Amino acid sequence: MKAMMSGGTGFVGKHLAARLDTPILLGRNPARIQREMQGVEARQWDLGRPLDPAVFSGVDTVFHLAGESVFKGRWNAEKKDRILRSRVEGTKNLVTALGQTPNPPATLLCASAIGYYGSRGAEMLNESSPAGNDFLATVCKSWEEEARKAEEFGIRVVSLRIGVVLGADGGALPQMLLPFKLGLGGRLGSGDQYMSWIHIDDLVSLMLHAAGDKNIKGPINAVTPNPVTNREFTAQLAAALHRPALLPVPGFALKIALGEFAEVLLSSQRVLPETALLSGFHFAHPVLRNALADILSSR
Repeated sequence: MKAMMSGGTGFVGKHLAARLDTPILLGRNPARIQREMQGVEARQWDLGRPLDPAVFSGVDTVFHLAGESVFKGRWNAEKKDRILRSRVEGTKNLVTALGQTPNPPATLLCASAIGYYGSRGAEMLNESSPAGNDFLATVCKSWEEEARKAEEFGIRVVSLRIGVVLGADGGALPQMLLPFKLGLGGRLGSGDQYMSWIHIDDLVSLMLHAAGDKNIKGPINAVTPNPVTNREFTAQLAAALHRPALLPVPGFALKIALGEFAEVLLSSQRVLPETALLSGFHFAHPVLRNALADILSSR
């Protein structure tokens, strides 16, 4: 596989790049990318600008992971606009360039998120479940619609609806560890909201699996088969660290501190990886307790 990737310097991108053979990374500063990452090529691209179709020469698979961080910065109108535009316009620019390529790559795997479904309580969700109607659901829906336009050029499109990614060197977990280690951890809000999660190694393996299986197209839920409630996650993380988890954070306090972003932490998505399982994918870390043990042992 000759792969090209946007967002290759992020948490997920770095793990994916490490398992590819000399991938081509797209970014604003190619020289810095090649200084900081071994075994990659780098080419210039700003998400908000057109992309030269010539960059796709010899490439058969594109992983499009780039987008404004949802987690950094308060969600004011400007931040929300950047979140939306970076994904929708960036994908539009990428797909436009793919359509101008004489021999385009066979496959486009575009990031999305389980935020597509909105907050759905304890409802069991699979890839055929309808979209929600909150901000992130709207972003994900528009994002996937732009990616799907690449099908007009004979490209197989896979939308990776990614859940909460757990790993030692990025994602949600490192930010949680300090308060839990100090015995200050606790559930968020009621704790009844479902968290659909995935170990970083399983996420990368699933991405490579989807890239190689030509029968997979459309949305694929990148989560384990065993979602847990926030209450369960809190208890298992505390147990893994041998610390108590006695200080719940009320929902109203989260909303005061974080504004609209608090809804992301309080929303409930009980998502199942139906497409992955039907395709024969094997999860190495399907159970939270074992996944946490594996991750914490590597720190």
